[in-house]
Amino acid sequence: MPRQARLDAPGTLHHVMVRGIEGTNIFRTDKDRTDLLERLSAQCEAEALKVYAWALIPNHFHLLVRTGSRPLFASMRKILTGYVVRFNRRHKRQGHLFQNRYKSIVCEEDPYLLELTRYIHLNPLRAGMVRTIKDLEMYPWSGHSAIMGTVKRKWQDTGEILRYFGKGKGSVKGYAAFIEEGISRGKREDLAGGGLLRSVGGWSQVASMRRRGQGMASDERILGNGEFVERVIAETERQERETLRLRRKVPELIALLKEVAGREGLDEDELKKVRRRREASAALKIFCQLAVQKYGHTGASVARYLGVTTSLVNRYAASSSGDSP
Repeated sequence: MPRQARLDAPGTLHHVMVRGIEGTNIFRTDKDRTDLLERLSAQCEAEALKVYAWALIPNHFHLLVRTGSRPLFASMRKILTGYVVRFNRRHKRQGHLFQNRYKSIVCEEDPYLLELTRYIHLNPLRAGMVRTIKDLEMYPWSGHSAIMGTVKRKWQDTGEILRYFGKGKGSVKGYAAFIEEGISRGKREDLAGGGLLRSVGGWSQVASMRRRGQGMASDERILGNGEFVERVIAETERQERETLRLRRKVPELIALLKEVAGREGLDEDELKKVRRRREASAALKIFCQLAVQKYGHTGASVARYLGVTTSLVNRYAASSSGDSP
């Protein structure tokens, strides 16, 4: 069966799981762990991801993230590809490190944001990496210690989780009690993946729905109720149509860029890359004005083609109009 496409859109909540190939340890030293976290923090600083929960276990790791300025696959590629290269160099090894491609589940925020945070942050305790909940508060290789304030992680979004538990120090105490309460609940296998079985909480719930003649849309890539599943799939299909439309229009941008660059006596690559030079900047303004105002491209599609921000394209497009080539 061909593997399914990933689901994503700006602002989507994802539970990401990455495992070592054949159970191999992907973290051997603290230097390995620090390397991965530095790569993760770089994606947060670039506003590509918001990280709410994470845990590093020797042979796998979990992330609970919200996508931002770029798709999840782009951020994960930057994190994982660079990590493998450095890991292999550090440990004098070759070949694949991760098991197939990483697993990502699109999650409905309510009720899964807090439940998944608890599930992920209790992983080191359940895996025997720490002995007690107090030890977990000091454990540096999980996002729990950052929310508790014992380990500083400026790139981790701790406020989003704490706001569910009030304000000030009381929110930290409320969060800590919530996490500790989860210990007695055992390992939540229903939170480890998507589909109908996961979304409704187990086979007993599925059977009950079937006896009542109830149906619910489901997808293995999604953890949430039927309405949420339908909404995510509809938005993904809309984005795919938009992507195809933009791909069809890229040749128009290529031809326009070549024409503007030729008229201004510049190379196309120079026009795209050397934006600080006055002549390149002026030509880029003309290109943006023509692409948006005359030919009807969106600022976002032009920005994607040039590799610049949408705000820059819109600012150039809104300035005094350039002459048609």
